[in-house]
Amino acid sequence: MESEKGETCLGEASDGETHDHDSGEDDEEFCYASVPVSKLQPRKVLSKGRWINEMGMAEVEVLKGPIWSTTGIVRGGKIYCSIEEVLFLAELGAFLLMDDAGTRLSMEDMYAKISDQNNGCSWEYFQAYRQLKSLGYIVARHDIPWSLKTVNSNSGSSFPICSLEKVADLKSEDTTSITAMFSRVQIDEVKPIFDVYPPNSKFRKSSPGDPIFVLCFSSGSPPSKMTFEVLKRHCRGVPPKFCHVEQGRVSFFSFKKVELPVLP
Repeated sequence: MESEKGETCLGEASDGETHDHDSGEDDEEFCYASVPVSKLQPRKVLSKGRWINEMGMAEVEVLKGPIWSTTGIVRGGKIYCSIEEVLFLAELGAFLLMDDAGTRLSMEDMYAKISDQNNGCSWEYFQAYRQLKSLGYIVARHDIPWSLKTVNSNSGSSFPICSLEKVADLKSEDTTSITAMFSRVQIDEVKPIFDVYPPNSKFRKSSPGDPIFVLCFSSGSPPSKMTFEVLKRHCRGVPPKFCHVEQGRVSFFSFKKVELPVLP
């Protein structure tokens, strides 16, 4: 295998299940499907959510702007955000996170949650997520359906939206099923972490289509040939890319098959 490496240089619409968000000037201010994050300004009115420790996620209670068309999963008419989504929006000044007592959590409190593996993330994962989102990509946890409609509308898709076990969990539409799904996202040496979609102002959670690649994390060394083949089979036609983070520098790389010359 030969490595093709790229360092931080790779390359929104309602889904009908989400709450209506405010329209008008506030939407225009924060619609950034193709606008670099560095050019964004903090929002005048924040979205708000409540962190649920048992789930390792935040339930969004106040939605502001079209950002929610590409952020969070939809269950039972509510939107739930992973810690990387929460922290990314909080860094932009677009999200206010509360605890169960209604106390506002500081940025330090949110950063601390990244170190809790029960939340299914790590600092390296978040840095990669932030880099991809800053470039305009749509990013989601691997193999976690955006909504219940996704399971039905993608039945003919080449990409495995979720296993039969996960579909069974999803039908209950309760917090237990969501917690069970996210608990399966374990942190291993090499494993698919994020599904990455291209920037798309017409993206719909109910019919997202296939991602353009699946982002996997390595421990610093290239994966073995066996590991690479297993990942390719798991992704079923969606190319895997790998990520390595060192001293804040995010590197993305991929592999292609090459033939070695036969020695005499």
